[in-house]
Amino acid sequence: MNKKVVVGLSGGVDSSVAAYLLKEQGYEVIGMFMKNWHDDSVTISNECPWLDDSNDAMIVAQHLGIPFQAIDLSKEYKARIVDYMFAEYQAGRTPNPDVLCNREIKFDVFLNAALKLGADYVATGHYCRKGEVQKNGNTYYQLLAGKDPNKDQSYFLCQLTQAQLSKALFPIGELLKPEVRAIAKKANLATADKKDSQGLCFVGKVHLPDFLQQRLEPKKGTVIEVPFHSALFKNGFDSSDLKNITKPYEFYPEAGAVVGEHNGAHFYTIGQRRGLNIGGYEKPLFVIGTDTTRNLIYTGSGDDHPGLYRKGLFVPNADAHWIREDLKLNVGESKNYVARIRYRQPLEPCTLYRKEDGLYIIFEKPQRGVTPGQFVAWYENEELIGSGVIN
Repeated sequence: MNKKVVVGLSGGVDSSVAAYLLKEQGYEVIGMFMKNWHDDSVTISNECPWLDDSNDAMIVAQHLGIPFQAIDLSKEYKARIVDYMFAEYQAGRTPNPDVLCNREIKFDVFLNAALKLGADYVATGHYCRKGEVQKNGNTYYQLLAGKDPNKDQSYFLCQLTQAQLSKALFPIGELLKPEVRAIAKKANLATADKKDSQGLCFVGKVHLPDFLQQRLEPKKGTVIEVPFHSALFKNGFDSSDLKNITKPYEFYPEAGAVVGEHNGAHFYTIGQRRGLNIGGYEKPLFVIGTDTTRNLIYTGSGDDHPGLYRKGLFVPNADAHWIREDLKLNVGESKNYVARIRYRQPLEPCTLYRKEDGLYIIFEKPQRGVTPGQFVAWYENEELIGSGVIN
């Protein structure tokens, strides 16, 4: 009897080719479209991309001769993703909805729905690969980078568990994007030339400030420019004190000059350049710190401003996650890895130190735009070992 797999058909070329390849490999394939949004009280876009995407997914399923259904996950998406996003921004942190969507929706709610249909696996169009190793009589599943260095999406899956990975298939992980397009054209898939989607996971294009302002009230505050040479940036660059190296910079209003106004500190994120609307500078201004309690934005002039860079970061125990549970560090242990703090960032050498209160991650080179609320993911060669929420 053939193995049954439910493919998350998003209406894009990647998931379409994933479904096509699985059918070619002899799986019993079911296409399922996730409808994640129809809350008119919080408008995402004047357009309705999910309708077009749903139609495209259905057309692909019909062409492939596989069963198709849509599943409404908007209630779960609102509770687990959107409400969380608002709460994080309100607190002055910057969440990553795509990582959360994979952990909470695709590989939890959607996976459970697929299992109820009798599926053996769920599959997505992610550019990543799955491996497995045997160790002490146990099987451990590996999350490996996709073969296409320009499209590797393993970072977005950095919060998956062994149980979730055991049920996951990534059919296009061994392919380059041009190869995926070529397969789609050869198979006459309607999505062969469709542009890649941008925006929130399975929702569509979002102008984030407009989206956030629908629930977070605009609130006028001041923008402060902090001088380039400030002792406030020197906390820990050459110190062996892990807590000192990894703590966020502390800024005070008196540290710089007021240079403008903003509409709410919770609308801004570290490293941001656009949206400040402050001119007259030889070098552009970047956000180097936010204070949602006092509603202040701190900026620095130039991409080389030291306030943009930090040598390390901290992940509390509650926010640390090991995909490879067998490789989890014990208190007092340390290990060298490579890590990234955002999608598409080149992997950077670092050392993880496990202490009583959590993980301290110290990079060989200072990292630009270390942002509370975002995810750091650490790798050993091509394998994503674990991840955590930056404190």
